[in-house]
This record gives sequence, C-alpha cells and structure tokens, in this order.
Amino acid sequence: MTERQQRQAGGSVLVAAVLMACACATGCSGSAALDDSRAADPVGTLRRAADTLVDAGSSKARTSMEMATGGTRVTIRGEGVYDYRGRLGRLKVMLPQDPAGTSEHRPITELLAPGALFMKNRGAGVPADKWVRVDTTALSDGNLVTGGATDPFAAAEVLRGTRSARYVGATELAGTEVRHYRGTADLADAAKGAAGANQGVLAAAAKGFATAAVPFDVYLDDQGRIRKIRHRFSFVNGQRHGTVAVASTTLLFDFGAAADVRLPAARDIYAGKIAEG
Repeated sequence: MTERQQRQAGGSVLVAAVLMACACATGCSGSAALDDSRAADPVGTLRRAADTLVDAGSSKARTSMEMATGGTRVTIRGEGVYDYRGRLGRLKVMLPQDPAGTSEHRPITELLAPGALFMKNRGAGVPADKWVRVDTTALSDGNLVTGGATDPFAAAEVLRGTRSARYVGATELAGTEVRHYRGTADLADAAKGAAGANQGVLAAAAKGFATAAVPFDVYLDDQGRIRKIRHRFSFVNGQRHGTVAVASTTLLFDFGAAADVRLPAARDIYAGKIAEG
C-alpha cells in the first residue's frame, strides 16, 4: 500500500463509518447595542474574518456536523482548542451511537495541522496507541467533512471567498452581543486568498464538492471575531452514488485560551494497512 493510498484510506474510513451509521439510523433572538458601521461592507468584513482570528491568537472550539442522506440524519460533535497563529488544533470527536443505542464509539482524538489530519483511537485495525496521518490536500473535500469536524481556521478561510453577503441584524449568542451575517462563498475564490496549506485544502474541496458555492451564516463579536459559523456543504457519496447534504457548525469562545498542540512523532504514526469498512 503506497503512502498516498494510506493517507486517502485513512480519510475515507471516517466518512464511510458516518455514512454507514446514517444509512442505518432513522437562532438566537434579542437586541444588541452594537455599532453597526461594519454592516455597510459585509463582504469586506467577512473576507477579513480569518485574519481577525489570527490576531486573537487562540480559542476553544465546539463543532457539530450533521449529515443527511437517504432521508436519514446523523450528528458528529467535537470539542477542543485551536492555535490560529500556529495553524494547529486538537479536537475530541464523538461519533453517533449505533441505531440500537447499545454500543458507543470511543472518542477520536484529532490533531489539525497545515495540510494534515492526525487521528487516534481511529479503530479500523489501527493499534490504540498509534496515530493515522491523512494528507488533507489529497482529500476530495479538503477535510472540511472527512474528519467529522471542519478545521476551525479552514472554516474561517472559506469566508475569504465570500461572493455575496448581507447583514441580518444584531443579536446575542451565549451572553455575547454579536452581528449576524448571511451569504454565499466560493471555495475556488477562498483557495486563492487562503494561507499556506489551506490553499490546497480549499482548492481540493472546490473540485470535489457537488458545488463550489457554500451558503453560510456567521456571527461576529464587536472585535470582528467569529463566534459562530455554519456552512452548508454538498458532496457526492461515491459509495451510494448520491449527494450528501452536510451542515457544519463551529462555535469559538474563550479567546486567548492555552492551545499547546504537539504533533505525534514519526514512530507513533501507523504505517500498516487500514480497513475500509
């Protein structure tokens, strides 16, 4: 098995597991006293949102990914931290329960790095103490979906491709006053303005998704930092020859939180064959 095949297989396993579970399974309101001067240029404001996160340094994150196919829906949740300057993150990702609810999947630890995804407790024949490394630039979705959680910085960089947007209004989110924007981004445009490895990641997604147009809702605080972003992706499920609708939501909070993320040593990365099912 070549290294590239191993990376692609590592990424495909999680999507396959989620789609299998899916096949078997059956806004805030309020008034916020904010200065709305940024509402005059929503497209420009959103295209700069990723840079604002870099200025913030780090944060905690919660993720939720809903997949719908064949009339069924599953949700994958994650929680962790992200270093926007180092482009490194750590998430604990929980797969949904089996349909009968009798068995639980072990949490998967994911490390997010430029151009790479590392997964531990992955199963599929991988020893419990080993990591699987996936080249995210080789994935047809750029790891916006494969890992079960969208990389928080990649989620922000999608906004660099904002084509159209409008200011919906001021509201409150978890006790924080925010501005709500709604619009559509183009993944190919986002790739052109993305930082480093995210150029390849978003370019791959632009080619691999059913459409490069990504509708979104995003909530910014009074410093322009993303507090919540929800994307709606659509990709073709090669296994069942159908289109899968994905809603990916990322919540960012506790800016400046410690985010010491260390990538695994080469000896701790699994080099064997990964089961496909």
